[in-house]
Amino acid sequence: MQLRVPPPPGKPEPEQAVGGRAERRRSARPTGKERAAALTAPLAGLPARLRPLLAPLAPYARRLAPYARRLKPVYPRPGRTGWRRWMPSWRQWLGATLASFGLLSAFLVTAYALTDIPSNLNSYATQQDNVYFWSDGTPMARTGWVQRQAMPLKEIPEDVRWAVLAAENEDFYSDPGVSVKGISRALFRTVGEGDTEGGSTITQQYVKNVYLTQNRTISRKFTEAMISLKLDNKMSKDKILEGYLNTSWFGRGTYGIQRAAQAYYGKDVSKLNASQAAMLASLLKGAGLYDPTLSAANHKRAVERWSWILDRMVKIGKLSPRERATYKTFPDPLKNNPLYDTGEQSDYLVELASQYAKNAAHLTAKQFDLGGYQIYTTFDRKREKALTDAVGKARKKAEQDNPKAAKNGHYGASSVASDGRILAVYGGPDHRKQGYNESNATTVPAGSAFLPFVYAAGLEHGARKTRDGAATTVTPDSVYDGDDGVPVTTPEGPYWDRSGKKVAAHNDGGRSYGQITLREALARSVNTPFMQLGMDTGLKTVRRTAEAAGLLPSSIGPQVPALSLGNSTPSAIRMASAYATFAADGTHTEPYSVSRVTRNGAPVPLATPHPERAVGAEVAEQVTDALTDSFRNGHPDTAAAHPGVAGKAGTTEKDTAAWYAGTADSVSTAVVVYRIDLAKSLEPLPLDGLAGNSTDDVPYNLWSAATGLD
Repeated sequence: MQLRVPPPPGKPEPEQAVGGRAERRRSARPTGKERAAALTAPLAGLPARLRPLLAPLAPYARRLAPYARRLKPVYPRPGRTGWRRWMPSWRQWLGATLASFGLLSAFLVTAYALTDIPSNLNSYATQQDNVYFWSDGTPMARTGWVQRQAMPLKEIPEDVRWAVLAAENEDFYSDPGVSVKGISRALFRTVGEGDTEGGSTITQQYVKNVYLTQNRTISRKFTEAMISLKLDNKMSKDKILEGYLNTSWFGRGTYGIQRAAQAYYGKDVSKLNASQAAMLASLLKGAGLYDPTLSAANHKRAVERWSWILDRMVKIGKLSPRERATYKTFPDPLKNNPLYDTGEQSDYLVELASQYAKNAAHLTAKQFDLGGYQIYTTFDRKREKALTDAVGKARKKAEQDNPKAAKNGHYGASSVASDGRILAVYGGPDHRKQGYNESNATTVPAGSAFLPFVYAAGLEHGARKTRDGAATTVTPDSVYDGDDGVPVTTPEGPYWDRSGKKVAAHNDGGRSYGQITLREALARSVNTPFMQLGMDTGLKTVRRTAEAAGLLPSSIGPQVPALSLGNSTPSAIRMASAYATFAADGTHTEPYSVSRVTRNGAPVPLATPHPERAVGAEVAEQVTDALTDSFRNGHPDTAAAHPGVAGKAGTTEKDTAAWYAGTADSVSTAVVVYRIDLAKSLEPLPLDGLAGNSTDDVPYNLWSAATGLD
């Protein structure tokens, strides 16, 4: 029997004593919060973002903790002698290896989980060129800092695809998106030689092209690998290959296989054969080293790699030995990129269309330069060719007959439909050498080609002979004094210039016509009646009428009597547009050069001009009748064969410009010939015979060629 020893006096029983065994057992039990803290203790030092991901591993870490403590090295090791006292045991080596492998695995899993595929693509990698089309829908030109046009994979021949795969990544369809061997080699080169070249699959190259920068750092390489793994799981191999082929650099300012095919062989990618594809694939290794047109050394390298790629295609079963045997001669590409800097008339057209497209579609320069736009212009290919050929012949003839004057000769011309469409322009001899468009230049006066606007203002608003009197009606039969030297009058009397001299109007050649109707005066280009009509109608009214018809306010001349005789300097485009207003029954539509814009096939909203009333329909008809008489007087034989054609010549007081403007088949055309020595100033020079003579009028000849009347 076991005796129980009572506690000393004053002390409670153990079960009841404070701090007794029962109490100690109860206090030793951890609370719920303490247990949670114990489980997460191993994670306390980790970043808050990683703790939820690694929380499931905490219980296992606690169980392994005692064993890990046994692996802690004790130095010098007991029971060992010599150098062995300082060497880890095999358990420690094994533990360190397994721990390193585990930590590396955990790091890679965590990095993979935390890596997101960027939502924003590299803007430069997605930049494309812009394609311009004639009015009939055929391609006209391509422009852009980056020459790229995205192509669906189905439109890229298999030979082209496999030439690239054979050169860059033959295991593309079976690899996980990255090459462990390649990455290891790249890391070794980075540490040992200071670069990061090599080691990239096509997926990695695509990721680098569209998501990352071209910086050669280990961190960029690691991010590239993580994104590539994730992208390979989320995107089909075909989509990755399509993206790679459309974003890769091929030299000559081109990105993407489509523009490369056009830049090196002048054809679309769909027309390439395996040999040409192999040459283009060699450029992916570095166009600066493998473009065969740059140097003899480049040519040698290109031939070697081209041959290697074709042999590689045979080895992987994507090219038959028989077909390979047919490709014995290296497919030398074009010496120059045919897509770039043509200097032709199309460059002037592109300049006009791009400016209009950006304004009408409300596109910033940055948006437009990213490319991918298809711009459908209003330019008529046949009219453009006829106008360009005609000016080209006139230039050559002038150089032969009058080389001194021809040296500084300029020709501006434009055809505009009555609904505002710009159908053709002549901008200059070479866009690369001449920085401005002659069809859009406002440098020389309109001269007597401006008279129809004074006539229209008078017919529309009447004449006011006295300051307070009512305006009297003006008709085509209203009579004015057509004599040369007639002083210009106001309700207060003669008009005096600043030098104190009376201002008088003069006709070409000083000829007098006596009393003459306004219709006849316009048909015969008599100046004096219109200078007085401008004063009677009001120069402000003349200005408003000319602007409503289509002339730009900035081109209107000073508000003096000479305004009626054409001191304004409209461009050929604006002059043709204003004459088109009369052909359109008095409604004016702002001239435009783009009818539709899309981006990668999707329509882009475009603000299109609408017709607005400029003058009354009856007034427009009366002006057209007078212009028809003018054309009939100057060219009776052509007028008999083409009834309804209206037109008028324009001359200037100092013989610095010669115009012809008129309408045929609802298309108005304006042509101007002038001389300026651009090396000295923008001041017009005398024509010195450059515009021909009455029997061989150069502006009219160009006009009739542009309208198809010659």
